Amino acid sequence: MSASDALLRLEGINTFYGVIHIIQDVSLEIEEGELVCLLGGNASGKSTTLKTILGIVRPRSGKVVFDGADVTDRSTSDRIGRGMAIVPENRRLFAPMTVVENLQMGAYLRAGGTKEDYDRVYSLFPLLYERRSQLAGTLSGGEQQMVAMARALMSRPKLMLMDEPSMGLAPILVERSFEIIRQVHDAGVAVLVVEQNANVSLSIADRGYVLSTGRLVLEGKASDLIQNDDLRKAYLGR
Repeated sequence: MSASDALLRLEGINTFYGVIHIIQDVSLEIEEGELVCLLGGNASGKSTTLKTILGIVRPRSGKVVFDGADVTDRSTSDRIGRGMAIVPENRRLFAPMTVVENLQMGAYLRAGGTKEDYDRVYSLFPLLYERRSQLAGTLSGGEQQMVAMARALMSRPKLMLMDEPSMGLAPILVERSFEIIRQVHDAGVAVLVVEQNANVSLSIADRGYVLSTGRLVLEGKASDLIQNDDLRKAYLGR
């Protein structure tokens, strides 16, 4: 993979909170249509890396390049407009609004979306068609995760960022959630999964990166990482 092929590229990112150096010289790449996982435990820097990609926090040094453009100093809304979409931790739906109203919010930059957009997400999430008039806050955790993913897809993203998609879900729902992530990837959308659950993430990913205390300590093909002894001991419990 050459740098010019990368849909997203972080180059030597250093991000601080005040005087605390959170992200230390992090570089990573995601190609178009690729599924990549960013792994790490609590306080590893995963969330700050994600916020740096989205422009919620700005790096003190380094560069964020998305779809061929340097977006390091661009706003979050500019990056969303260029084709990033986020499925946030704990879903963060508009609970008093219906499922279809939440989907409309996902396509707000595109006047609420087209019939083709709705057909696409309902084909991936048939249950949401049945629940389309139900208030999002009354759905189960697994159903809310479906809405959050469908809402992100309504913007027709080039890159979907997923923050801890397994958090708060029962194991069977985690498996279903990651099956849907794989389907999204198979449909041609690049996906970055930010997760602590290394086993399930690596089982669907093309490649992976591992963060520890703000530094990248491992990277490579998912099939290689899942066999890595250090990773297996630290994250897979073996």
